[in-house]
Amino acid sequence: MKTENIKVYRRVADQKRLEFIINNIEKYIPEDGTILDVGCGNGVISSALGEVGFQVRGIDVSEKTIETARLQCELPNVQFDCVSAEALKLEQKKYDAIVCSEVLEHLDDPSPLLASLYEALSEDGILIVTVPNGNGPREAFVTRPVLRLRNNGGWLWKQILRVKQKLGYSGTTVQSDADNLDHVQFFSKNDLEQLSKTHQFEITDFKNSNFLEEVFPISIVSRKLMIVQKIDCFVADLLPHFCTSGFLTVWKKGH
Repeated sequence: MKTENIKVYRRVADQKRLEFIINNIEKYIPEDGTILDVGCGNGVISSALGEVGFQVRGIDVSEKTIETARLQCELPNVQFDCVSAEALKLEQKKYDAIVCSEVLEHLDDPSPLLASLYEALSEDGILIVTVPNGNGPREAFVTRPVLRLRNNGGWLWKQILRVKQKLGYSGTTVQSDADNLDHVQFFSKNDLEQLSKTHQFEITDFKNSNFLEEVFPISIVSRKLMIVQKIDCFVADLLPHFCTSGFLTVWKKGH
């Protein structure tokens, strides 16, 4: 993959995730293959895949993010539609690869989506799923505590918001400007494996993302020093899966 041509992510963990996606698509599907990017958000991954040369369709239920995606990407081989993945069944179209990156953790019930993706994936195609590790450092020390504090509200939460604003943290990400980015699912490795089997998939590749660089107060240093992020991602590869902050996986249809 020519990573020098894809300048979309600043964080090393995001770059690592993008490289995992593109490398596996280049490995498994033909150059003229068609790709569906589900929950594409601002279209960052779709655009990167388009730059490599694939025919890409990015879909999202948020009109706001689809508008952003269209404004940021004018490649003729990339299109964006505001449509739910469940509606794909009506189209009866098959894709050589489907990307579902940082999506499942936002769904109250991922089953309808995965059922639709199974139908939309070609028999020899791949589904790439990336999710946070529900028991990993990021979810345990950042996501869950923040959600509890926000739901409880009060003086402490207001003070935390002020501090975050001063430190430059916002409620959106490079990947999505959607209004609600709450995590409502927390997957362990076993959970993900069981989920794939339930929907007639098999996980054929399972990799770690990053380790501690997103955990406060380490994040204050890591967001300014790329070397810290690089070391963090390297260390994550050496650790057991339960230690990582994110999972990078490839799914294929079970036979």
